[in-house]
Amino acid sequence: MYPQISTTFEETLDLTEEIEFETDEEIPSDQSGRRSHRIRPSRSYIRNAKAMAATLADVKEYPDSYVFIIDLPGCKSDDIKVQVMNENLLVITAKRKREEEKEGVQYVKIERRAGKFLKKFVLPEDANKEAISAKTEDGVLTVTAQKTAPPESKKPRTIEVKVT
Repeated sequence: MYPQISTTFEETLDLTEEIEFETDEEIPSDQSGRRSHRIRPSRSYIRNAKAMAATLADVKEYPDSYVFIIDLPGCKSDDIKVQVMNENLLVITAKRKREEEKEGVQYVKIERRAGKFLKKFVLPEDANKEAISAKTEDGVLTVTAQKTAPPESKKPRTIEVKVT
């Protein structure tokens, strides 16, 4: 009924990145005599996974477009990057820097997020990859992807049958 826009955590991570693994110490051989290794995801993979989980987004479908609304608090437009990769993957990245500490001032509590923001969406087939626009206002990024015109349905052609 609705075009599927992929935003699930596992799906979006697996789309463009190969998971880099680091090998831990060798685990002694099992009863079959095979040696095995403990494998864990790389730090960059974990960092991206955390950035994706912390970046909140809404997706709306209109008759003529898809609108992606992403919260990027404290990010300036120069720190935001919107890309279309592999013909159908919309990737939004941003970075928010922590304020520089001033002499004589120290934090009592830090709760606001600083660091990397990341969100990936698989664009539906009817999204026009050449007609994507983005604007930011009050810490909210709005990315609009126009839809392509639906193909004209071909009416069946009637062929006259002649009797001989």
